[in-house]
Amino acid sequence: MEQSQPGMAPEKRPDNDNRKPQTSEPETRGAPAKPQQATMRQRWNATQLSKKTIFWICLAMIAGTMLVGFRWGGWVTGGAAQQAATSTANDAVVQRLTAICVANFQQDPDSVQKLAELKAASSYEQRDFVTEQGWATMPGDEQPDSKVVTACARWLAQHD
Repeated sequence: MEQSQPGMAPEKRPDNDNRKPQTSEPETRGAPAKPQQATMRQRWNATQLSKKTIFWICLAMIAGTMLVGFRWGGWVTGGAAQQAATSTANDAVVQRLTAICVANFQQDPDSVQKLAELKAASSYEQRDFVTEQGWATMPGDEQPDSKVVTACARWLAQHD
């Protein structure tokens, strides 16, 4: 067997000669092999986003977070929170003042007779009746609060 020496070109042999030196790559017969499709991870790693794309993605994420937060997360604006706090505070004050109105009613010597008159009257007349008796007028005030009058009349009409 002849070996090629360095610096010398190998001898040309015909294709059907089985003494042909083997190469590291096997010959492919037929159609060439299809290149392998890149995996999702390889495509993700190869992705290079532009600054414009990154900006729009960030903007969409901010909008999505706000939508979820305000719609389902219970977030409210400062104005809505202030309005809810004011409403809750006013309701608590009316509830406490209604208790004072009921206590004033119970201290009235003719409370049994006046309660019968109150229950016989219609709802708007009940408010006028409570106002005339002065039960809902708090010390230091000239006129009673209309919400306190309504709540007091409703409470007295429902309870004995």
